Amino acid sequence: MRVLITGGAGFLGATLANRLVSQGHQVRVLDDLSAGDRERLDRRVAFTRGDTRDIPKLWTLLRGVDCVYHLAARVSVAESVLYPVEYNAVNVGGTVALMTAVRDAQVKRVVLASSGAVYGEQPRQPVSEDAPPHPQTPYAVSKLAAEQYVLAIGALWGIETVILRVFNAYGPGQPLPPAHAPVIPQLLKQALSGGSLVVFGSGEQTRDFVYVSDVADALQAAGTAAGIDRSLINIGSGVEVSINQLVRLVGEVTGRDLHILQSKSESGGVSRLVADLQLAREKLGFRPRVTLEEGLRRTLSEDPQFAR
Repeated sequence: MRVLITGGAGFLGATLANRLVSQGHQVRVLDDLSAGDRERLDRRVAFTRGDTRDIPKLWTLLRGVDCVYHLAARVSVAESVLYPVEYNAVNVGGTVALMTAVRDAQVKRVVLASSGAVYGEQPRQPVSEDAPPHPQTPYAVSKLAAEQYVLAIGALWGIETVILRVFNAYGPGQPLPPAHAPVIPQLLKQALSGGSLVVFGSGEQTRDFVYVSDVADALQAAGTAAGIDRSLINIGSGVEVSINQLVRLVGEVTGRDLHILQSKSESGGVSRLVADLQLAREKLGFRPRVTLEEGLRRTLSEDPQFAR
């Protein structure tokens, strides 16, 4: 196949790009490098620096492309609360621009990496794709809006569209910015440095953590699977883990005695969130293979930022 991956120098994008190019596919990547790193990419990947809102540049990159993986987005929930305008501009505006260019270039299929965050607080767990979304942050709103634009424009112009609602992805290469860092690399770094691990809320709130290679499996399958046009599909581990359980596991895999601080004055987010994977199994043959403990150990051993 010939594919374009937006955000392809990022955490998920680079994993997917390197896998596809190693299998003989022609892979083009568009990334503005605001969070990506070109050095992550195999030399056989054709890299272009740019913005997904640059429609003329997209026209050039989309020539002859069979499938677009749209992964370019700003992804911090906490940061989106502070900068909702920017999140709307990139996550929604970038998606609309991409779909416009895809329409013009007559690309057959688009796969959007959305987020389990669109569900918000849900009374029934595991949460299935037919649950009504209740986005509670600007990030979640922006991803839900992006989904609707992809589905609507795809239906209007005969473009096959697939939405993957990815839950909490983690693994080697996940960025650790100084502010608003993702929970797993943040906890690992704090444990290794001897710092205090901060747990927001009670720590009993639960999440579904899915390893990066499992997400890449799902993305790859979504690019070629038959009969999945206009599908919304959860991608997670299907295992519900509390933040307190995660902290204990981080202590075990790092071999460190942890100093834990609880910040009950700040919300820990929704109380429970775990993915129902029945649809992913049926439509994509998706079965997550990496347990949380194994994924944490791989992250520690394979990611240079955790070198000990």
